[in-house]
Amino acid sequence: MCKKGDCYNAEEFVQIPLEPKENGVIRVMSFNLRCGDVNGVEMEDRCDLAVKFLLQPQAQADTIGVQEATPEWMKVLSDGLPQYDYVGIGRDGGNKGEYSAVFYLKDKYTVLDSDTFWLSETPDVSSFGWDADCKRVCSYALLEDKQTGTRFVHVNSHFDHIGAVAQKNEAEMVFAFIREKFSDMPAVFTADMNVLPDSEPYRIMTASLKDASLTSADSVKYGTFHNCKPQNMKEHTIDYVLYTGDWNPVHYRTVTVGVDGRYVSDHFPIYADMKLK
Repeated sequence: MCKKGDCYNAEEFVQIPLEPKENGVIRVMSFNLRCGDVNGVEMEDRCDLAVKFLLQPQAQADTIGVQEATPEWMKVLSDGLPQYDYVGIGRDGGNKGEYSAVFYLKDKYTVLDSDTFWLSETPDVSSFGWDADCKRVCSYALLEDKQTGTRFVHVNSHFDHIGAVAQKNEAEMVFAFIREKFSDMPAVFTADMNVLPDSEPYRIMTASLKDASLTSADSVKYGTFHNCKPQNMKEHTIDYVLYTGDWNPVHYRTVTVGVDGRYVSDHFPIYADMKLK
């Protein structure tokens, strides 16, 4: 892990900025916030950076899938981002444990359906799955544009970082969920999958879902888990925006610029700008 303060210094990294959102696109973002301290750098010192990053005029995400969002993080985001509401619960039930919540622009979208389930053999109750080191959840929001009536679903999760059996089964479970519940609906899936693109869980998910970083007409991608080391930008991709249905991906970015020269997390946020056909 990085030394105290290293994650604040963004100057050594290739600088890929947020770019203004074009008219007619839906911007879907994924952001692992890092749940607690980063080797002595307290979470509280990063909260203002996260809010400032997401409030930038050029951010304008329609939806944001967050990972490692503790109840403390959720309060910071809820208080600091008044234009958003969210769906999701903590992995320990209710307001306990990390969230994999979906934030959405509340003045633009109506939630038609939402839920959270556990990635385990008992998905309706707080539980560990298979050989997972942590409880893992998946949250989703079926959204309708209040003006156009356009509908799509955003599914968000955070796969286990240790258990190989769990990672495979988590991928199969989420893949089956999207296929069975939303087969006729444009869907996006954001996640810290904790696996590289050459892994079996990634192959399972991309059997019918497409990777926006590969299919976008304009894509600038780097490794997403930098862990405070510039060399990780070349290879450590574990965060994804996948999709299925009538989407036309226009832009994809791994956002490597910080806020005031500092980073919010040991992950880079990523986003895809998509148009519905």
